[in-house]
Amino acid sequence: MACRAVPAGLAISELSFRIVCMPEEDITPIRKQYLDVKRQYPGVIVLFRLGDFYETFDADAELVSRELEIVLTGRNVAKGQRVPMAGIPFHAAEGYIARLISKGHHVAICEQVSTEAVKGLFRREVVRVVTPGTVVEPGMLEANRNNYLAALAVVDGRAGLGHVDITTGEFAVTAIQSEDLWAAVRQELLRLRPAELLLPDNLAAPLGEVTCAKTSLPAWKFETAHAERLLLDHFKAASLAGFGLAQSPPMLSACGAIVQYLRDTQPGALSLLTGLSTYSLDAFMVLDAATRRNLELTETLRSGQVKGSLLGILDLTVTPMGARLIRQWVNQPLLDLAQINQRLDRVAGLHADGVWRAEIRAALKPLADLERITNRVTGGMANPRDLVALRTTLDALPALKRSLAKPAARTGTETPAWSFDECAEALTLLQAALAEDPPAVLTKPGIVRPGYSAELDGIQSSSRHAREWIAGLEKVERDRTGIKTLKVSYNKVFGYYIEISRAQSVNAPENYIRKQTLVNAERYITPELKEYETLVLNAEERVLEIETRLFKELCAQLGAQAQRLLATARVLAQLDVSAALAEVASRNNYSRPELIEAPLLDIRNGRHPVVEQFLQAGERYVPNDIVFEPGECVRVITGPNMSGKSTYLRQAALIALMAQMGSFVPVEAARLGLVDRIFTRIGAQDEIHAGQSTFMVEMVETANILNHATPRSLLVLDEIGRGTSTYDGLSLAWAIVEYLHNHPRLRAKTLFATHYHELTDLAALLPGVRNYNVAVTEEGEHVVFLHRIIPGGADRSYGIHVAQLAGLPRPVIARAQEIMEQLEASGGRAVHLDDLQSQQMALFPETNPLLDEIRRLDLNGLTPMEALSKLYEWQARFAPKDPKVGQTG
Repeated sequence: MACRAVPAGLAISELSFRIVCMPEEDITPIRKQYLDVKRQYPGVIVLFRLGDFYETFDADAELVSRELEIVLTGRNVAKGQRVPMAGIPFHAAEGYIARLISKGHHVAICEQVSTEAVKGLFRREVVRVVTPGTVVEPGMLEANRNNYLAALAVVDGRAGLGHVDITTGEFAVTAIQSEDLWAAVRQELLRLRPAELLLPDNLAAPLGEVTCAKTSLPAWKFETAHAERLLLDHFKAASLAGFGLAQSPPMLSACGAIVQYLRDTQPGALSLLTGLSTYSLDAFMVLDAATRRNLELTETLRSGQVKGSLLGILDLTVTPMGARLIRQWVNQPLLDLAQINQRLDRVAGLHADGVWRAEIRAALKPLADLERITNRVTGGMANPRDLVALRTTLDALPALKRSLAKPAARTGTETPAWSFDECAEALTLLQAALAEDPPAVLTKPGIVRPGYSAELDGIQSSSRHAREWIAGLEKVERDRTGIKTLKVSYNKVFGYYIEISRAQSVNAPENYIRKQTLVNAERYITPELKEYETLVLNAEERVLEIETRLFKELCAQLGAQAQRLLATARVLAQLDVSAALAEVASRNNYSRPELIEAPLLDIRNGRHPVVEQFLQAGERYVPNDIVFEPGECVRVITGPNMSGKSTYLRQAALIALMAQMGSFVPVEAARLGLVDRIFTRIGAQDEIHAGQSTFMVEMVETANILNHATPRSLLVLDEIGRGTSTYDGLSLAWAIVEYLHNHPRLRAKTLFATHYHELTDLAALLPGVRNYNVAVTEEGEHVVFLHRIIPGGADRSYGIHVAQLAGLPRPVIARAQEIMEQLEASGGRAVHLDDLQSQQMALFPETNPLLDEIRRLDLNGLTPMEALSKLYEWQARFAPKDPKVGQTG
């Protein structure tokens, strides 16, 4: 029996379907073929190739119609019965598939794989399954970020998290063991931001804000024994000890699940996975989700765009490989001093000579995406234009290498060697085999360079003679017949033919064979024309066949050199990133930081790398020192809003992060101890979907900091306690500062901004606490924020002044000023409600004597002089003596 959907209504535009079952012999052969394919791919949208369209049927059609907003039609499958059907054009399929993938769907592409029909039916097979983590098409990928497929396994309280980018060949895995395992897992997933995450179906994973596509797989695909057999077979190895997996079942399970999934969906990609690296989270600075968000590392809080983020400032890379790598560096600062200094040495070498750096960057700019092209070639997904880009890139490498080899004396500093393989054999092969300007697709001739294949050249030579004969036939026949309007033409239905007008057809020679009669013309062929036509058409078919075979052989030969090409791509990416960071440093006046193992934070004239780039015309960024004295661990910073406190906090964190990613920093000078993790608690955010208020989110993030910070951490805390009542907030803030200062596991360097001026008293009680404030000057009624951080505590917050700058109505500002004066006069004690209510007339009185008099006034009997006198009287009686009170602006 076979199930099919039958329309319940009559109008095709209003189809609603019910599923019925019927004997398979009653359905059409094409329907049976589709159902056989669909049974192999349940839960996957099957794009079934029919002519120039990919068609979907049944529930797939309804889903595709809804998701892509295309028309839902129907198709007869037996005895007049119809099933839902929705199709997309073959030539535009990539864009439609990208939209389905972006919504988390999986798509199976079913192609016609035979050229001869059996009983009127071509054989069709699924050639690949596209999922969010297995996309390889350039048009469906972002060039400047990796497209990761990740897998998560948990064994005995430890997690293994593997990830692969099949477009670059990167395959890596880490083990995660923590008191709060799921928080650590979420943290790493938020760093990787995979497009797709594989999970065993028996694992309940609380992943919270991790929003990638999640694919549930049978648990047996994660079993360690199965994973071990799979990986040994894939790597053709006798042991996995060399990969670092032998003693880690969770990592083994995660990697095995990835390989199994690629076998099922993208078997061609497995050839790209020639290596596997393990990494430890202990080798990198810890950055939780809140810190990444608050510091706006790769996207802004407000718009979610790269512009305005730290990455938006630092990414001056000129190649796609470099753009992906610098994103990784920003997201994963190092903890190894030697590696950091190696990166800084490379940046310094390129920073020292602007002419040389410009030459290097100019040489890098034309290079194509060598990583992804190589992997498309190896995976059998490349087209002729990909090989042109590969040839152009390899052709440019010798000149780049010569530029890099220029004497170190020119830069005035010792420049680390940039060594890479030019892949000369691959270039020679491409220059010999590939035409200078081949077509974009394999279905058109002209891919192979003349002289590369004797077989191909022979066929093209004979075809060329036939084409020349046909091209000259029109003139020959005109001269022979005397018919000046005679034409030789071609169409796909009849091939080549000779056309004569109806009036001249009586003069057609005897050897002309009538082929077609039109209203005003007759069409003929001749035995010779037919013979040459056969030569031409057979030659075209043979040329395409041979060129396709030669192209695939060329890709196979290039694929054998994939590891050399990928190694070169990695060096070029590192060179691009180093040159970009040197360019940023030169443009923005950054300096090389000095990093040491000892705990130290000494920043001289530091600046915020992003804020300084977005100042208005005429504005000047005010730099600040951040120098922690010996024994100092908590800096309490008070001062008004809009004065620069938050900028000051963030710039400290960003300078530390930039230094450990291997970048110069926006300072006059900096000596920094290595920071193992940066924590931030900034801003007011809620988690309504999780049932958490703004204050609950604030406390959850603060708890995470207090539970996980170490003496080597850098903490940035802004307005702790402001989400609740004044006394609750102040009490919590006070206790948190004490805890940070006194706990033997903490004493981390902490920047603590607050409006609770009472916290400045802690400096007299705790030896490691220091007070700083933002300098402010008052000129009459005007307040000027100097944006300078100076020792000591602030005595005022200037909140009402900030509200005035924000545009609050003047009556509100005036009333707030009155209330504040009363509160200050009472020493901060609560003012009696009656005292405040008695003054509300200044804002919105229920009655108004002036309005009452205006209503009673007889305007018709009032002379102009009496009107002026009345206005004068009202001004004296009702206008406030203090011009500031009651002004409405």
